[in-house]
Formats: sequence, structure tokens, C-alpha cells
Amino acid sequence: MPCAADVIFIALLAALTLTPLSVRLLGDAGIGWHIRTGQQILAMHSIPRTDPFSSSMQGQPWFAWEWLYDVLAGKLDATAGLNGVVWFTSVVIGAVFAWTFRILIARGVNLLTALFLVLLATSASMIHFLARPHVVNWLFSLAWFWILSATERHSPSERGSLRSTWLWLLPILMVFWVNLHGGFLLGFVLLGIFWVGSLWTYLTTRNDRIEEALQKIAAGKRAWHLFWVTLASAAASLANPYGWKLHAHIYSYLTNRFLMDHIDEFQSPNFHLIAQKCFLVLILTAVAVLAARGRQSSMSEMLTMLLAVSSGLYSSRNIPVSSILVVIIIGPLLPAFRIAPNFFQRMTSFESGLRGHLGPILAIILTGLIAANGGRVGSNQLMDAHLDPARMPVAAVNYLDAHDIRGPILSPDFWGGYLIYRLYPKTQVMVDDRHDLYGAGFFKSYLQMMHVERGWNEVLDQYRPRCILLPSNSALANILIKTAGWKIAYADDVSTAFVRSEGR
Repeated sequence: MPCAADVIFIALLAALTLTPLSVRLLGDAGIGWHIRTGQQILAMHSIPRTDPFSSSMQGQPWFAWEWLYDVLAGKLDATAGLNGVVWFTSVVIGAVFAWTFRILIARGVNLLTALFLVLLATSASMIHFLARPHVVNWLFSLAWFWILSATERHSPSERGSLRSTWLWLLPILMVFWVNLHGGFLLGFVLLGIFWVGSLWTYLTTRNDRIEEALQKIAAGKRAWHLFWVTLASAAASLANPYGWKLHAHIYSYLTNRFLMDHIDEFQSPNFHLIAQKCFLVLILTAVAVLAARGRQSSMSEMLTMLLAVSSGLYSSRNIPVSSILVVIIIGPLLPAFRIAPNFFQRMTSFESGLRGHLGPILAIILTGLIAANGGRVGSNQLMDAHLDPARMPVAAVNYLDAHDIRGPILSPDFWGGYLIYRLYPKTQVMVDDRHDLYGAGFFKSYLQMMHVERGWNEVLDQYRPRCILLPSNSALANILIKTAGWKIAYADDVSTAFVRSEGR
């Protein structure tokens, strides 16, 4: 019999693969260069060190820091097309929120309360339901926090607790995490938080009673244990193609004020939108719960809560992980719903005892087979994952490809990944959304051009694109219509393609 967590997983998997939400998962064109990078690695049997896709950065050093995800995405696309990429993304998203629910139940949260919290966290996270490597980062962040939190419990027999030896899984996880996503740095922040929590317990616990003395000794041992696990995890994080230079590169990228201030996903949440409002509800709930019952939380959980709330308020891209951490921490502190308390108490106990998970396994296999079969079951098309022609310049690229109009092609950075997916290796782009590659200097000039500010045409004169593909109503498209040396090759409601006039 499937448990509620299984139902959550199956529902998310089905909704994200077998409905129009599959197209929504492909709303970020950056998946295009991830796929092509992975396929290049599989073909060349080496990880790229220089940029192969861009004419403006040709031969420049490039950190493909998500290369392991790229390989997986490239293989899935080669095997099952975009259906395969969407299928994998849906499996990961479903696993994250089903596991979050199971953790809440294991921590003694009422079934109805757990369902409400997971629904709220899922709704808040939908802002980043996209086929990109960050969804894998959610899974690793959840696993990392679960191990740290569960091993912090004092009694090995307590429900939801783990033996401290499980901490040594963290360096093993780090070997994979560091090659999948730059979010591996969060792992070290969490290790630091739980180390401080153990040290705080050691320093503030008195020796008046035997129980307190034993707790103090255990906290001291755990602090040393976490210290050595942190060193091992740090060493494991060097098991990447770039060694310590990857850490320096990511630090340089994340501390670049210009890029952080101008990249959309690093901007603070707009609380006028639905997903952000759900995150706001979580924040307000957390504040109220901690004000009333904060003393029941450990120092580690309090610090993790501060981290989650502050990072979610700082950047929209952090909302999913922040939401997951918040609900896990506040769940045990929330009072249970008073609706039919005996019934839900029995259901919670019943839920805790279910272990089979046959339903999710069958759902994964079935949807995977459908994806590999082109999304068809017999004559019925059940999966049709594709890049949305209302958001991407699909028709314009079809025209350029059919008429053999080659690059370099200039387009907005948010379309660059789509052009790489469709036209590489025949055509190079001038820019895409790998902002760490292009750097602040290039993007200052790029934004100056896109906003048609003074000196906007200097970038065109410097990099000499042969074709410019722009949103039809953009400022640059309107000015190019009246600019000598450029003519319209194709236009529709989504995009307009310009090519250089003869002799220019």
C-alpha cells in the first residue's frame, strides 16, 4: 500500500512529465548548453577547459563546474530527447519533496501538518521548477542537512536519529556534489553551523548532574567528529577537474557585485508573485513559531533557520532550499491541527510504518519507458517535452537553419543556450547565460547595447556578429530597423532576425 510520501512523489512525477508542466520545466534555455557540453564530453572523453560555444570568448578558460550533470543530461537527450531530461528532473523534484514529507513524519509531525508544510514548500519552490542542475543541489542539500540533524540527536534509539558514523557519508556525497553543482559550498556552511551548535552545547552545559555531564562529553566528542568530517569533506571537494581553482572561481563569481546586482536569479524575491508569497508565509510562520517555542530548538537549528531565511530573502534562487530547511525545522514545533486529532494521529502512526515504496519505483520505470519511446504509449502521445515556441525563437531558428544563415549570432543571454542546443557546432553564439565565463566587463558593454545606451553600437563593431536575433518588441530591435547596414531576414511575434547588408 503506498504511503502519503509515495503519493506525493507519484503526483509530482506525473504532473511534471505527463502534463503541459513538462514544457514549463524547459522554460530556461540554459539547459541547451548543458546538454551540448555533456555530449561533447562523451564524444571527446575529456572535460572542456576552454569555451567551445562562444565567438566572443573563443578559447578563453572556462570552468564547466557542473560537468557531471551535463554528461547525464547529454546522455538522456541522446537517448530519449528532451523527454528524458524532463523525466530525470521530475524524478529528482518528486524525490526531494516526498523525502521532506518523510522527514517531517519521522520527526513526529502530524500528518495533516506535514502535508500542509510540504504543499507550501512545493508552491514556493515552483519558481525554480526548471530542468537545470540546481534541482540536484536541492537533493544534496536535503541529504546533507538530514544527516547532520539526525546524528545530532542524543539518543540512538530516538525516532529519526542516526549514529554519528553516518557523518562519514558526507565526504562521499561531497565527491559527487562538487562535480554536479556549485551549491556544494552550502555543505560547508551547514557543517560550520552544526559544529558551532555542538561547541555551544559543550560550553553552556553544566556538570551538576550526571545527565548534563554526559551531554557535555557527547557534545565535545561531536565537535571533534564534525571537525574531522569537515576536513575530509574539504579534501573530497578537491576531487574535481579544476582542484582548488574551482573554489576560487566560484568565490570570485559570487562576490562580483556587478554580476550579483544584474543577474535576475540573484535578485531578491518579488513578493507580489504567488511562489514568493508562499515563501513569505513560511517566513512569517517561522517567526511566530520560534517566538513561541524557540527554546525547544537546538542552536544548530536556530542558526540554520537564520541562514535559510536570510539567503531566501537575499536571492530568489535560494528560495527552494530555504523553504525545505524552514519546514523541516518548524514542523515539530507547530501545534497539530485540531481537525479529527485521533484520526490523524492514527494515520501518522500508520504512515510511519509503511516502507515498501513499490509505487514510486513502478512510476519511475513506467515514465522512463514512455520517455524513451518518444513519449508515446501506442498511438497516444503522453509526453511531449519541448522548448516553448512562445518563449524561445523556435520559428526564427528554423528559418536561419533552413537558409544556412550562420553566425556568430548575437541574441539576449537568456536565448543563448537555446541557440547552442539548436545550432552548435555549425554556428557560434556571441553571448549566453554563463555569466561567470563572460565576466562583469563584457556584461557591462552587453547591457549597454541591449538597453541602447550611449555607445551601444561599439559592441557590434568590436565583435562583428553576422546575425542578430532579438525579441520583436525590444529596444535594440526597434533601433536596428532604422540602422544602416542591417536588414530583417525573419520576423514574427516572438523574435526578429537581422543580418548584415551586403558590403557591410
